[in-house]
Amino acid sequence: MEKPVGHQANTHTYGKYIFVWLALLAFTAITVAVAGINLGNYSIVLAIVIACMKSYLVLTIFMHLKVEQKAFKIFLFVALLFIFITFALLFSDYSFM
Repeated sequence: MEKPVGHQANTHTYGKYIFVWLALLAFTAITVAVAGINLGNYSIVLAIVIACMKSYLVLTIFMHLKVEQKAFKIFLFVALLFIFITFALLFSDYSFM
């Protein structure tokens, strides 16, 4: 059976998957540890930054977005942009209450 044109074979090794999994566990532990520290409004910002780093690892390594076509990456960027705008509007409304 032939491979579709434009798709590359998965070149990740088990070591890379294990490393990313350990990084995700470490980020989760950092999130839990920071949740116990009172940083004020920075707690939410730090939790969102860590969640963004974790989602980047999952999207690029486990979901293989590094080898996807450019149109798919553009659609994903637009979706993430709208999520970012929604969060920005939500937090700006919440902060002025």
